Amino acid sequence: MGLHDLTALEQASAIRTREISAVELTRHYLERAHRLNESVGAYALLCDDLALEQAAAADRAVAQAEDPSRLPVLHGVVVPVKDLNQTAGVLTRFGTTVLELVPTTDDDVVAAMRSGGTVLLGKTTTPEFGLPCYTESDIGPHARTPWDLTRGAGGSSGGAAVAVAAGLAAVAQGSDGGGSIRIPASCCGLVGLKPTRGLISNGPLPDGPGRLAVMGPLARTVADAAALLGVMAERDDTYVRMLDADVPSLVIGRCGIPVVADTVPDPEVLAAWEDTCLLLESMGHRLVDLDVPVSIDQIPVFERVWAAGAARIPLNDAQVAGLRPLTRWLRERGLALAAHEVEEAARLMEEASHRALRATAHVDIVITPTLAQLPAPVGGLRDDDDPAGDFEMQKAFTPYTAPYNMTGQPAVSLPVHWTAAGLPVGVQLVGRPHREAQLLALSARIEHARPWASRHPEVW
Repeated sequence: MGLHDLTALEQASAIRTREISAVELTRHYLERAHRLNESVGAYALLCDDLALEQAAAADRAVAQAEDPSRLPVLHGVVVPVKDLNQTAGVLTRFGTTVLELVPTTDDDVVAAMRSGGTVLLGKTTTPEFGLPCYTESDIGPHARTPWDLTRGAGGSSGGAAVAVAAGLAAVAQGSDGGGSIRIPASCCGLVGLKPTRGLISNGPLPDGPGRLAVMGPLARTVADAAALLGVMAERDDTYVRMLDADVPSLVIGRCGIPVVADTVPDPEVLAAWEDTCLLLESMGHRLVDLDVPVSIDQIPVFERVWAAGAARIPLNDAQVAGLRPLTRWLRERGLALAAHEVEEAARLMEEASHRALRATAHVDIVITPTLAQLPAPVGGLRDDDDPAGDFEMQKAFTPYTAPYNMTGQPAVSLPVHWTAAGLPVGVQLVGRPHREAQLLALSARIEHARPWASRHPEVW
């Protein structure tokens, strides 16, 4: 048994009791990452010196603490940061060949993780500016699901998911503007949580149009996801302590209908969703059928807001010329919109979100598939010759996740199913706003009934 077999909470406990050191744990992950990264594509950058420096500081804090048990919940644990987030003194490239930035300040979420005593092993792979739902990087190896290295890890937090699924970190920070945590969680057999809008700061940069993007954790277990959520939200072990709360009989809304028209979900996807619905019924919850939460006529509105976000990225002409075709196409769509059109799209999205929240007010939780398809082959969604076609394929791949970025609700993907070929399939649970504790407690009950953390890919 290696150190990477321990959960993040087990690692933190062992560091506090000095059974292992943070330096020992960090060296273990650095060795694995340097050895395996080329094949799995988890990291865009490894920060050996900084990681060991932070680990040594974590060990000193343990030695000097009067009561080490009062140190932060993930003190000394390795937590990589997505390459979309600014990290002071560390190269940040936003998944693109056209930018190389060494920030002088941290994004707020990075500062929160530093305050929580975590160790920055490196920056995880992301596609250019996090725009597509696959992670096929132009600045390093493509992120591949460790369960089948011919298939992609999903995106845009694909590198973060691979780091956890391949045993190169116990937990990782991700971000999600249309499914970018939940999609790779499903592809890589992980727990991936998108929290309520505003729970974790996106600062210091302002939120984009529609306020779609949020930060959240990727983990092998619900408890580890709860722990990292607490660190990122600067609430320490709050969510871990809530996992044992009673979960009364809930009203759960079933929705297997994709928002994107003419999308036919894979039978394995529907089987996972239906089986989880049956499990929830057996646990005493009442399931009711729901229509799609956000109507199909809102898809063009979401697309305008997404394109407007791409257009807001400050780039000069030479940098624009070096962008991927999909990024240029999205920017051109966004730049073609007048300011009042962007404002109108954001307003329409907000109205649709309020309607969706009212329409589902009678249920505590919504359950949907996470994806419509199994993990896509590497290159199966990307089409540089036809970026519009690329975008359409992405919509068909993930028609269930973006509606909950529009509503701002918390949503989690759980790895409840594996195909006969060994591919993971996630199911999405969506909670009411600000009810992460209920969503996580229910997820923990599902994990207890259908445990998954002992499953490992061959690269483990």
